[in-house]
Amino acid sequence: MKQKVLVIVSTENKEKALGALVFAQNSIKNKRFEDTKLILFGPSEKVVSEDPALQGIVSDIVSMKGEPVACKFISDMHNISPQLTSMGFRLEYVGDPIGQFINDGYIPMVF
Repeated sequence: MKQKVLVIVSTENKEKALGALVFAQNSIKNKRFEDTKLILFGPSEKVVSEDPALQGIVSDIVSMKGEPVACKFISDMHNISPQLTSMGFRLEYVGDPIGQFINDGYIPMVF
């Protein structure tokens, strides 16, 4: 039985964010899991909003999977909500969605 995975990217380190996004991208592309969800939370939101290479990976994830989620509180605080929305992120206060995914059986992987 395949598992469901929740990839939470919170790092401010670009290289760690790159690894997390590539993991999510390839997990979706190669159908490694029953389902893969992506949430940006914290400093990673600013890192992704500023880096074209990371944005390219996000664009690929959006084209394959739909709408990843980013934390609205953090994006509003950094004035990057319009950028994240234009990249395809749905903005939410992520505490409840993270709890719901875990309650629904998703395994959280935090980078």
